[in-house]
Amino acid sequence: MYERVVDVPRLLAFYRTGEPLPHPVLDEARQALSAHYAAELGEPFTTAGLCHYRDGRDSVAWHGDRIGRGAREDTRVAILSVGTPRDLLLCPRRGGDVVRRPLGHGDLIVMGGSCRRTWEHAIPKTARAAGGRISIQFRPHGVQ
Repeated sequence: MYERVVDVPRLLAFYRTGEPLPHPVLDEARQALSAHYAAELGEPFTTAGLCHYRDGRDSVAWHGDRIGRGAREDTRVAILSVGTPRDLLLCPRRGGDVVRRPLGHGDLIVMGGSCRRTWEHAIPKTARAAGGRISIQFRPHGVQ
């Protein structure tokens, strides 16, 4: 980050197009989401990123997705939450009110349209007891 190497406060895995996912149910979820959004997206979800938040100390700082077509064009990312609920924070990139949405086990949030270009999001640390959570992000090819 900013020309420094820092520890990532969560565990990460990324599965490229064509790589097998760690469990068959993830392939089924990706296929179902691709079928559901085919008309709007015009292409399937082909990659998957997994983030393991081990407890309330793991987090992701405010950021906006800027790699791939999301930097200039609208696309979609489908995020499936598994495990202990955690809050997702959203805020317009140019400032404004923060929106807090709890994501629980089995919840799906799909960020698309201009949201990926004009809003930032974060999963903050929490002092309350929090068990593990895995976030699975399905994306079209070339979008991170």
